[in-house]
Amino acid sequence: METTEEWIRNVSGIEERRYAAEEETVAALAVSAGQDCLQRCGVAPGQVRLLLVASGSAERRFPGPAASVAAALGLGETPALDVPLASAGSLFALALGAQLCDAYGTVLVVAAEKMSSAVQLDATNRGTAMLFGDGAGAALLSAAGGIARVVSSVLHSDGAYAEDLRLEFGKPLEMNGRSVILQASRKVPRAIEELLSAAGRAPAEIACFLMHQANQHLIVRIAEALAVPPERFFSNIHLYGNTSSASLLIAAREWSDAHGFRHGEPVVFAAFGAGFHWGALLAEGC
Repeated sequence: METTEEWIRNVSGIEERRYAAEEETVAALAVSAGQDCLQRCGVAPGQVRLLLVASGSAERRFPGPAASVAAALGLGETPALDVPLASAGSLFALALGAQLCDAYGTVLVVAAEKMSSAVQLDATNRGTAMLFGDGAGAALLSAAGGIARVVSSVLHSDGAYAEDLRLEFGKPLEMNGRSVILQASRKVPRAIEELLSAAGRAPAEIACFLMHQANQHLIVRIAEALAVPPERFFSNIHLYGNTSSASLLIAAREWSDAHGFRHGEPVVFAAFGAGFHWGALLAEGC
């Protein structure tokens, strides 16, 4: 890329990334995350009543990975839906899954991305190739309760910027980095303020902000816009890079292991991605 380690760290905060093996698919990554989530929650596959799989890097037009993931997890004829949104996919799936819990009872949300396949098509482009990694995460939503309660969510989309961040089949990722950062740094704080205002909360009251891990500087800018110390924003982008829609759930898993939900503490999830799609979700420890 004709650049340096220091430059990459300074512009993005990234120090390491993970790449899946060549034969590993988005569905395979999703299955691993789903199995891990169910095991940690002590829930048998037969108890899952709905599966939502978010990914913006699936290998084919159809069927999407959800059906294959459901079969590999042993979900039988449980409905499995794809949420083909990059970066914001896991947030949208969490928000939709929370709304659908009343109808389905137990909803498994999985986000998986193999971004290495896309960036390797233009491996010397330092504006994109050094950003992305592969990974998967999962969360279980249940009408019966759990470690936290989803209080509310807000979701937004604006197709006027659809060309500024796109990935076409067989072509390298195209990104207008300046536009993405500018729009994200404006839209995400507004969505969080909208969410908290409706809930009668202030940003200063939030115990932790769990963000899509796109860029460390973007996370800091959003913290500054909300007048919240950056330390309140959990970050692990230095370890994994930008894993698109998987990053929010990977961050949530690591934050949960290190700190976790505590009774009454509010936590905000937020993401911004191609489309543009963005939003925020408020949860509270039980």
